[in-house]
Amino acid sequence: MRPLLLAALTALPLAAAAQSNADAVVVLRPDLVFDGETMHAQWDVIVRGDRIEAAGPATSVQHPPGARMIVLPGTTLLPGLIEGHSHLLLHPYDETPWTDQVLRESESYRVARAVEAAHVTLLSGFTTERDLGTEGAGYADVGLRRAFREGVVPGPRLLTAGPAIVATGSYGPAGFRPDMDVPLGAEEADGVEGVTRVVRDQIGHGVDWIKVYADYGWGPGGTAAPTFLESELRAAVEVAASAGRDVSAHASTPEGMRRAVAAGVRTIEHGDGGTPEVFALMAARGTWLCPTLAAGDAIERYRGWNGQTPEPDRIRRKRESFRAAVVAGVPMCVGSDVGVFSHGESAREMALMVAYGMQPLDVLRAATTGNARMLRLDDRLGAIRPGLLADLIAVEGDPSIGMEALTRVRFVMLGGRIVRQDTAGQ
Repeated sequence: MRPLLLAALTALPLAAAAQSNADAVVVLRPDLVFDGETMHAQWDVIVRGDRIEAAGPATSVQHPPGARMIVLPGTTLLPGLIEGHSHLLLHPYDETPWTDQVLRESESYRVARAVEAAHVTLLSGFTTERDLGTEGAGYADVGLRRAFREGVVPGPRLLTAGPAIVATGSYGPAGFRPDMDVPLGAEEADGVEGVTRVVRDQIGHGVDWIKVYADYGWGPGGTAAPTFLESELRAAVEVAASAGRDVSAHASTPEGMRRAVAAGVRTIEHGDGGTPEVFALMAARGTWLCPTLAAGDAIERYRGWNGQTPEPDRIRRKRESFRAAVVAGVPMCVGSDVGVFSHGESAREMALMVAYGMQPLDVLRAATTGNARMLRLDDRLGAIRPGLLADLIAVEGDPSIGMEALTRVRFVMLGGRIVRQDTAGQ
């Protein structure tokens, strides 16, 4: 476990600590319990302080004296869901285009919106979130992480990446006069020395992850093409690893993906143009894919698609590439790119993963134990078992039968502290 992340993610918010008793015991009794791997009926889960103390059949789990019983009829209890790819400092593109958000919205305004977005995210059952790029808002995510951790404002456990790293000339906003110095949505770096310097500087600013753009739409006619050389990507990975960080790569072209995987990145974001050969390489290397299905779906709807057939070519190609990744056995992250669409709706990604061919239980595993493993936090989060942090949610219905149950959140607990309870307890 990496010391920086351990300190950041296991600390109970100060406001919560003031309100809670380390010896307080709660017994949760839903209809079903998904423990991160398997669905169980008639289980009780016991929480003491900020940790899960016990979980098992209600007939055999002993209730400590003085425990408070909370009955959650008609619900499934799950580990808190983990959003693997988000942008708290963005809001839906049909409200304000990306370029206008970067160029016309002040950082203070964007932070204010992000505070609300984080609260909505937490109440929707996502108790941990990896934010992959502030898109022109500097290291505002690092400040938000502290505010959530200390209980200044409510929010999920947050992992940060600060500004994404891009090759010079490859990223936007673009289309302005050549002599104009336009603020970018990311930080530029070039060459092994330049990438090394920027990665180290970002680590010094406190980021948890390094994000790079391995390709972007700067090819002929605006087509996607690789940006960094493999040697540059490898430098980013090596420097990050020496400080206990992993690297995430935006990549949608076969060559951009191949370079990033060969360089040792931990996650590929999007992967739209992945080929069987690239997915086989990812599976062999254990490189995770965050497919961001919901973002592509949202963008096509903004363009007028009604969600029915005929599907736009982009959606058809995405469906095919996602299925190829599943068949290849690529480790799958649940990461939606929320911010492109409304915060609090990250469960759209899970519904689409099922619609595109993944089994419901596998999707639930990916959003809990899987994402915790991807983030290297599976010794703290992502499952219902004794000793782990009590990040727990209850939803009305059984999500293994219908993913729409994940939109009916009735109970949320973060580190043993109840932050949402819609149903009466005893």
